Amino acid sequence: MSSTITLNVNGQDHAVEAEADSMLLYALRDNLKLHGPKFGCGLSECGACTVIMDGTAIRSCVMPLSAAQGHRITTLEGLGTPEHPHPLQQAFIDEQAAQCAYCINGMIMTAKAFLDRHPAPSRDDIKQALNGNLCRCGTHMRIVRAIERAAKQGA
Repeated sequence: MSSTITLNVNGQDHAVEAEADSMLLYALRDNLKLHGPKFGCGLSECGACTVIMDGTAIRSCVMPLSAAQGHRITTLEGLGTPEHPHPLQQAFIDEQAAQCAYCINGMIMTAKAFLDRHPAPSRDDIKQALNGNLCRCGTHMRIVRAIERAAKQGA
């Protein structure tokens, strides 16, 4: 049975008409038309769907809407704009860290939550933080350099 669920996404409340047990990813993409989070595996294995909920990187493909209600959710679109990207987004641009860009949402959102808690990480810390995010293009070293750049700039 469909119901109205209120989600706080990127600082704004949104009423979403959906099944309470449907996944957050679908509400973000289909109802709110936010396309940063991607459907990758649907099993919380690849990280393409990552969003930040109350400061923690979570996989939206396995987060029921009912569990997301009452929490602050940030998507890639909530970090910056094409005209004024967040420093972390700019670092990814500067390092040319995206090829197909399918994984980049998850990499950036995971890195954002990580850097908020660990502002001066080592390269090994960054690699460990990204361990659960998959990239098939092989841009891992550029991604790590982008996160190092953003950390040095105080992102």
